[in-house]
Amino acid sequence: MDDAGTKVRNSRMKITFRTDASLQIGTGHVMRCLTLARALREAGAVCRFITRAHPGNMADRIKADGFEVSLLPAPEGPLPPGPPVHAYWAGVDWKQDAAEMRAVLGDAPDWLVMDHYAFDARWQRAVLPEGTRLMVIDDLADRPHACDLMLDQNLGRNVAAYDGLVPDHCMRLIGPQYALLRPEFAAMRLRSTAERAGRGLCHILITMGGVDAQDATSQILDAIAGADLPDDLRICVIMGAQAPALEKVRGKAQELPWPTEVLVDVSDMASRMANADLAIGAGGATTWERCCLGLPSIIVQIADNQAGIAQSIAAVGAGVDLGPVKNSNFERNMHAALVQACNPAILSMLSENAAATCDGIGTERVLAQIGVGVTHEN
Repeated sequence: MDDAGTKVRNSRMKITFRTDASLQIGTGHVMRCLTLARALREAGAVCRFITRAHPGNMADRIKADGFEVSLLPAPEGPLPPGPPVHAYWAGVDWKQDAAEMRAVLGDAPDWLVMDHYAFDARWQRAVLPEGTRLMVIDDLADRPHACDLMLDQNLGRNVAAYDGLVPDHCMRLIGPQYALLRPEFAAMRLRSTAERAGRGLCHILITMGGVDAQDATSQILDAIAGADLPDDLRICVIMGAQAPALEKVRGKAQELPWPTEVLVDVSDMASRMANADLAIGAGGATTWERCCLGLPSIIVQIADNQAGIAQSIAAVGAGVDLGPVKNSNFERNMHAALVQACNPAILSMLSENAAATCDGIGTERVLAQIGVGVTHEN
């Protein structure tokens, strides 16, 4: 134990992650698993990934972070029907995925971490070796699991949501206090909230995820173009290199009346968020990054499963829920939300409520439950 009362526990645990990214799924599931894997590696664990070769997969990104990757074959043929509701995300039948998974799993790891909406308890029982514990990362509470640890980091969810869906012995980590954020977000938190206080609306950050298959970014830029915003406003758009509409967005950015830069695959997202006064973003995992930094947000729903997060953030006054991007009133709703954001008092209130929602050290709390990492003692 060090002088600050921090106990460090090292482990050579072996932990395998099963998660996917694709043009359809997006990048968020892999990104939050990478956050957890980096923290586990820092604590002494050995981590590897198993992911499928979907178009838009992130195997190269995972390897670049120094993790071993086993790549399952690209899907062929028709998408499998449910259940679960998102079974088609796998690209193959769950039995096929389970068989291919077992073929590359090798020696039983201490933990298997599954972050995938396509799989439920059937897949889990077929895959899990004897002696391996299972952690599930979920956002939906819509299917049964055979897991030892359930992580659902979403605001508005409660422990009872998983009654009957997980075994009685399962540890349930529920709420944004367990959000998987990289350490730079907690490190940037005080600076971000202090510098933003009283500044007003000078800088808007737009980020709709690494893929943005629906090209919500272009619709946002079109809506902003007709809004009444400060003359000295700056806009920053962040996208992934695989975003299909990247060049289209670059063209639209040049046409806006305010200086607008388009950045690709940034490595300093925490700093970018800390420098912004307002974010326009999706209702995915980056929601908690924004909240940690006290960054007010206009949430644009680009998937049905984001409605709950957006509504919960709006309910606690930490952001504005604009509804689905396909809403016929999208432009009008955007203008109304931007009018609110131009009010310094409203912007300040949104910032304070956002910061109160997530403190940024959820990854440490999760590591403590897995059995590795750093825990802070009183």
